[in-house]
Amino acid sequence: MTILDSRAIQEILPHRYPFLFVDKIVELVPRQKIVGIKQVTFNEYFFQGHFPDAPVMPGVLIIEALAQVGAILALREMEDRANKIPFFSGIEKARFRRPVVPGDTLFLEVTALRVGTKVQKMRGEAKVDGKITAEAEIMCIVGERESKEAK
Repeated sequence: MTILDSRAIQEILPHRYPFLFVDKIVELVPRQKIVGIKQVTFNEYFFQGHFPDAPVMPGVLIIEALAQVGAILALREMEDRANKIPFFSGIEKARFRRPVVPGDTLFLEVTALRVGTKVQKMRGEAKVDGKITAEAEIMCIVGERESKEAK
């Protein structure tokens, strides 16, 4: 069941193609837990160089996908979220367990450890077929977006 589709996600996150790594949200408990999905296709730009003969999704992008899902959890509850931008501020206890390849459905489960108005800390697990591919504790600082009029 889809709770947020790609359009709803883009209303919350400032990320856009080719750096948006969340296709939909399938589970959401406000301020506690969220599960997103990324369909990994052979068309992903990073497979052109990582690696052409044995394509593997870079681990750093899996962590970025977890951070984006966590940012949705954090920003969704903020009334003025259009004026906010999440800045990745830390990674702890990151582990990579198995490769993610074209055709995989990446489940991105993020649980809030600390939810505040400025600083967020969450634990994320990325899974394919129920098996953990990557996990980490991630932090972000929620900052103010520069207004379009100021540019």
